[in-house]
Amino acid sequence: MATSLKTVHAVCPHDCPDTCSILVSVRDGVAIGVKGDSKHPFTKGFLCGKVARYHERTYHPSRVLHPLVRTGSKGQGQFKRISWPEAIALISGRLKKIIQSPDGPEAILPYSYAGTMGRLQGSSLDRRFFHLLGASLLDRTICATAGVAGSKVTLGTRAAIDPDSIRHSRLIVNWGSNTSVTNSHLWVLMHKARQNGARIITIDPFQSKTAEKSDWWIPIRPGTDAALALGLMHIIFRDHLEDTDYLREHCLGGEELRARVLRDYAPEQVAGITSLTKDTIEKLAREYATTYPALIRLNYGLQRHGGGGMAVRTITCLPAVTGAWKHPGGGAFLSTSAMYPLKNQDKFECHDLVPQGTRTVNMTSLAEALTSELPPPEIKALVVYNANPATVCPDQARVIRGLKREDLFTVVLEQFPTDTTDYADVVLPATTQLEHLDLHTSYGHLFVGLNEPAIAPLGEAKPNTEIFRLLARGMDLPGQFFQATDEELVREALEPNPESLTGAGALNGITLEALRENGFLRLNLPADYSPFSQGKFPTPSGKCELHSPAMENLGMDPLPYYHPPHEDPQTKPELASRFPLQLLTPPDPAFLNSSFANLESQKREAGQPTVFLHARDAAARGIQEGFSVRIFNTRGEYIAVACVSNKVQPGVAVAQGLWWNKDLPGKANCNHTTSSALTDLGAGATFFDNLVEIEIDSTI
Repeated sequence: MATSLKTVHAVCPHDCPDTCSILVSVRDGVAIGVKGDSKHPFTKGFLCGKVARYHERTYHPSRVLHPLVRTGSKGQGQFKRISWPEAIALISGRLKKIIQSPDGPEAILPYSYAGTMGRLQGSSLDRRFFHLLGASLLDRTICATAGVAGSKVTLGTRAAIDPDSIRHSRLIVNWGSNTSVTNSHLWVLMHKARQNGARIITIDPFQSKTAEKSDWWIPIRPGTDAALALGLMHIIFRDHLEDTDYLREHCLGGEELRARVLRDYAPEQVAGITSLTKDTIEKLAREYATTYPALIRLNYGLQRHGGGGMAVRTITCLPAVTGAWKHPGGGAFLSTSAMYPLKNQDKFECHDLVPQGTRTVNMTSLAEALTSELPPPEIKALVVYNANPATVCPDQARVIRGLKREDLFTVVLEQFPTDTTDYADVVLPATTQLEHLDLHTSYGHLFVGLNEPAIAPLGEAKPNTEIFRLLARGMDLPGQFFQATDEELVREALEPNPESLTGAGALNGITLEALRENGFLRLNLPADYSPFSQGKFPTPSGKCELHSPAMENLGMDPLPYYHPPHEDPQTKPELASRFPLQLLTPPDPAFLNSSFANLESQKREAGQPTVFLHARDAAARGIQEGFSVRIFNTRGEYIAVACVSNKVQPGVAVAQGLWWNKDLPGKANCNHTTSSALTDLGAGATFFDNLVEIEIDSTI
């Protein structure tokens, strides 16, 4: 019997800057394998170990393939199958009842993030649906907003370069970035630069895999990155290593910044804050200021504390002080997402449909939202998609307490029975990336990619776009906002936005038809694109704002400064006397946030939940390698296995995650200890601003 074999272009949908281009092999309607596209200049034919088995994830026996309604108590994960018409009728009836109640539509809260980064399945018809309902708006802050806000103060946009220009770099500083794991294709470019003579430095409290592979690991104390950056500037100005021409022509406030750092941030003072030696700070400053081109790869780990926004603002001043922006392969790199001139997001999502005065709920404050600690109305319905808040949210014990409320109607769109679905009233089966159409940009490179459906949806799973079309009909919403097909939504999203950083011309020739033919296309930007080589910053002044008039007008300090973490041992000695260890919870290489954490192959690779402790801290607590330990503070506790290691400094503990609660002893992961306090800028999450104590687990 003849068989049919075809190859389909796809894109990795997950929250990773690499946004890999994928080729899916399909035989007789069944996906039999995936591989990286060798023709894609950034993917270069290889995928991470997680996505290389993506077809196994699609066909995993635990897939949610039918609508479900709860039969047991919340948290037990007991459901029975119902039909799609029954599910839509049930959801619509409950939402209509809430809207007609005194609480009104703002008692409905959507909750989504980056379970998919696709323009269609991630943020299109869903937004229109909730805007038309008049539901509370969600401020999606849990990952990146502090860094985005801090970078925008200084640069007017996200710090960005053409990643391919890294081949020219001669000094690369991974600052709070485990690049070899979380941005592996960029690491390949860094490694090639090193083969051409570059030196790689990693600044990180944890000796990550990237730090291990670097030429120099600098183990900074958590949350003190801004102090280090200011100390580097002190030395650069003191020793006259600054680029006076770039400062004069393209920056605002150079002399004011010079005066501040020379007065307030001497190396001796900064050494006391950062736990680095004065000699380390002096050496780093001279090496950074005298090596061209020099690149700082910023990442989101360093912003997840009380002063995280200011930390990113401060670090993004450095390339202006040294003139590093002038050189291909120089500058700072946080995200390329602002370089894509796609249709204005507000117009694509129809933000003009939002009723005036609609409240916004910060997603990082879900614990407060679900336990009635925010101004009324109380949240009476929660619709979760592309997210797993019962695993990933901070102050998790309170989040789960809120999810258990019997008066909270929870709907979850999902592919798997996650921690969150266990608390749902209705579960709707969502398609995986191999089963739907989507359009992808990237925050780590400059290519647009089209994800074609490789196979028909399994069971009764539906794309998010189709689910929200069904819900819109059930809620009797105006059909004109939902009638566009997914293909038409792709065309609409590709309409150029002339107000973007790169201009509408960057999209010339990038159409649905061209993407279908090629799978991916690069933005029409020059090779080695250096957006700020001639200044032209998209700030109000048009310059790099070392002094920010906007912050001054808000009554805030207009110059960069060190803002310590909320839970800093140096500024909160009483709290630190009870909980003396600064706990960091970076991602385990086997997982991607909470995605893949249910797959046996990935759990085997991760091994078991661990916490790294310095030998001095372990000895003081009678803890030895392999001991089961209890990590705790006033917010909660969880159990892990101790790793006694010099990968961390005294006073620091590191627990890689993120495991699902249901798979752990005590049914609790590290987020039972994290705080829902917000960052200084961007109102972001502070996962790495977390004082704990660790002791031997007495339950074993």
